[in-house]
Amino acid sequence: MPVSRRGRRGLAGHPSPLHIHHTPDHASWLNQVELFFSTLTRRLLRRGQFASRDELAAAIDTFVLAYDEHDAKPYRWTCDGSPLKAA
Repeated sequence: MPVSRRGRRGLAGHPSPLHIHHTPDHASWLNQVELFFSTLTRRLLRRGQFASRDELAAAIDTFVLAYDEHDAKPYRWTCDGSPLKAA
């Protein structure tokens, strides 16, 4: 849940089990996280019926292992850390 710094300050006075973290909107790594959770939802959570939290956790663990084995593609980092040069 995206929360601005001002919104986070407003929520600070309310006790909650949630921990709010500010993340920038332009964090490109979040796109990959969102894609993974979308896949998890479509393939497992939407169709699943789980009798307990432990059963759900076990199903997610099994899904992640299968996803890593068959569907995940390694990312090849191409940046060498050098500063960009003006054109």
